[in-house]
Amino acid sequence: MGASSMRLFFALLAFVTFGMIIGALIQLAYIGKLEDSYGSVTPFTRIKRFKGSGLRHTRGISYWDDKEAMTLRIGYVIPEVISWSPRIIVFHDFLSFEECDYLREIAKSRLRISTVVDTKTGKGMKSEVRTSSGMFLSTKEREYPMIQAIEKRISVYSQIPVENGELIQVLRYEKNQLYRPHHDYFSDTFNLKRGGQRVATMLMYLSDNVEGGETYFPKAGSGECSCGGKMVPGLCVKPLKGDAVLFWSMGLDGQSDPNSLHGGCEVLSGEKWSATKWMRQKVTY
Repeated sequence: MGASSMRLFFALLAFVTFGMIIGALIQLAYIGKLEDSYGSVTPFTRIKRFKGSGLRHTRGISYWDDKEAMTLRIGYVIPEVISWSPRIIVFHDFLSFEECDYLREIAKSRLRISTVVDTKTGKGMKSEVRTSSGMFLSTKEREYPMIQAIEKRISVYSQIPVENGELIQVLRYEKNQLYRPHHDYFSDTFNLKRGGQRVATMLMYLSDNVEGGETYFPKAGSGECSCGGKMVPGLCVKPLKGDAVLFWSMGLDGQSDPNSLHGGCEVLSGEKWSATKWMRQKVTY
């Protein structure tokens, strides 16, 4: 190969290499533009949680500039499907720590011994099945901005209208307290008159440093888990502040799902605080 041919060859090689570099840069710029436009979090986005605050900072993306994203905690909430039968999803960081503390403060002075539904009358009654204390938020409190944000978030992630939800109930389980396995759907006709059957439940954890107190699904999974310090068959979800568990009491066939049986394991130490939102087939208010 002559000198002129060699010069031509290296010139073409340099041109092709330069073109590939320019093309790669243009592609990266285009991807970056798409991320900025949609506010998406790619697998390469670094997310850091500040312990104790319940907040996360996403590098290069400010969600606090978008009120809708802030309400829904886009980029913070991480869903984890743990069972398809019954249908159970854990939403990590569903609530901020501030929201958890807010709900606890509202409830503290109004806690009463929890009751269960009497299947004959449909009314609440005291029972050893449930040994916690709790209260319901009022319709007026439902209008508070933070409560509205939480309820909208529940509606979006469950895909059930806000108006189909019951009032949020806040519960406290102290040492040795529990809620034995039960179904959330109604077996009486009294409670079906307003809103129809319960479709799904969003259970939100409001406290940390709890030993025991797991949410137990005896008919889910095929392994074992720790429930109040004892190994039992099924699935258990450890209560972590800010996390939430969404599970369906009604199957895809529109019938009540007996596999949605669940309970609250015994608390061994600390206090377990939670907030429950039940969603119905129809409008409840």
